[in-house]
Amino acid sequence: MKTYAIATIPGDGIGKEVVPAGQEVLEALAQSGGNFKFSFENFDWGGDYYREHGEMMPADGLDALRHKDAILFGSAGDPHIPDHITLWGLRLKICQGFDQYANVRPTRILPGIDGPLKRCGPDDLNWVIVRENSEGEYSGVGGRVHQGHPIEAATDVSIMTRAGVERIMRFAFRLAQSRPRKLLTVITKSNAQRHAMVMWDEIALQISKEFTDVAWDKELVDAATARMVNRPATLDTIVATNLQADILSDLAAALAGSLGIAPTGNIDPERRYPSMFEPIHGSAFDIMGKGLANPVGTFWSVVMLLEHLGEVDAARRVMSAIEQVTADPRLHTRDLGGKATTAEVTQAVCELLTAGARRLAA
Repeated sequence: MKTYAIATIPGDGIGKEVVPAGQEVLEALAQSGGNFKFSFENFDWGGDYYREHGEMMPADGLDALRHKDAILFGSAGDPHIPDHITLWGLRLKICQGFDQYANVRPTRILPGIDGPLKRCGPDDLNWVIVRENSEGEYSGVGGRVHQGHPIEAATDVSIMTRAGVERIMRFAFRLAQSRPRKLLTVITKSNAQRHAMVMWDEIALQISKEFTDVAWDKELVDAATARMVNRPATLDTIVATNLQADILSDLAAALAGSLGIAPTGNIDPERRYPSMFEPIHGSAFDIMGKGLANPVGTFWSVVMLLEHLGEVDAARRVMSAIEQVTADPRLHTRDLGGKATTAEVTQAVCELLTAGARRLAA
């Protein structure tokens, strides 16, 4: 029997509630049949760790994660710590340290969820956003001078490399090729950003010649926001830079009903290092500890984690349980207009996995 080593990093805020819920689902899945089990190791890194140690995670923290099969992450963000410290000190330290250069964010309207686009059916909004996750606007290159003086200046430099753009474009075209519609939209802003984004466009054209069965088009990022709202059915797979995809994927999650249901995977496609899976909703300190957090985004991230491990049938079972839960309005959390708690949604998903295993055994 295969044992998968999973690192859990709840992080901050509601991450401390939804990551244990995700672990419960994985444990219920393993107990309900299959040829695998999980070995979990929890890491208490985040804002509380920072207050005690002066850093979000240990300097050698990557070594503790390096040989894990996957990472389940909660959130990074604390109202009492500057955001750039929480992000760069934890999440980005892991993403960049393990070269998880493909950030993948599927979005669709799940059964029972009332999305804000009233003329949009579930089949009209079924996207995967591929976010370049290692460079671009989040390269961390820049600085500040003359702080506190009238001539103070600050720069943040977006760095794009040919190697970085080629690999994310190839990843996105390959993903589009694997989906039924074989359709890719490349997001750009090359009309205003006339150097790096022009190179981005040129490389997209170059890589497209390797994937002649994929239909693709190009859209300016500002126009893409309107297209997502007005013509969602014209989109399928989307690739964008680090910042642009960060923004567009939050819009996509809102259009699908709630940020609480949205998953993401920070992927090392070459599998040199563990990949990391997380909900996109953030730390949400305003509802922390109240049992109001929607764990569906974490459960869907668990589905992506299972797919990455090659456990496709198990991933389908978890996704089926998620869809049965969202289809029941009594199991909607507050962000979906309901009154269900984190624990109730978690219990419902676990019970469906157990019941499904009993039916298979019968």
